[in-house]
Amino acid sequence: MRLILAALFTFLMVASADARSSSRSSYGYGTGSNPNSHSRSGYVRRDTGTYVAPHRATNPNGTRLDNYSTRPNYNPYTGKTGTRNP
Repeated sequence: MRLILAALFTFLMVASADARSSSRSSYGYGTGSNPNSHSRSGYVRRDTGTYVAPHRATNPNGTRLDNYSTRPNYNPYTGKTGTRNP
């Protein structure tokens, strides 16, 4: 009986992990994220004078709906979900 429960528990854990990883894989990287990206060098913002560290950004394509920072898109480089309203 314990062996059956252990096998069932293991199966449920693996199935749960697989479901979470596959939910982030539509369109290549997430829930609607643009799969094409480029690296950005660090720079200082002219308007505020603050430094922005180097990062990855989605390639421009005329819409903001598929950017990493737009909710509910997923950024595969940072592991974070976007927070900006679409």
